[in-house]
Amino acid sequence: MTRQVALPPTLPPRLIGREAAAAYVSVSPKTFDVMVSEGRMPQARELTPRRWAWDVRELDAAVDGLPRKGGPADQDETGMVPADDFGWDD
Repeated sequence: MTRQVALPPTLPPRLIGREAAAAYVSVSPKTFDVMVSEGRMPQARELTPRRWAWDVRELDAAVDGLPRKGGPADQDETGMVPADDFGWDD
């Protein structure tokens, strides 16, 4: 029998289940399912024929791509609009 090894507490999991993925992006599991079906969140990865999980990095990228309230959708990772979007001529 293989002994299961616990991860160190400083190493977060790379893959998480449906309910944890929903909580990670601050929505209910039902809303998360809708976002996945709409393509706003990534599809799950198959671990076994009966077990699926979401990649935290893919969830991060999906969240980064969501529009911001009251701001342009094409902001960079700092939340600022890139300078060349102001139409200035250099």
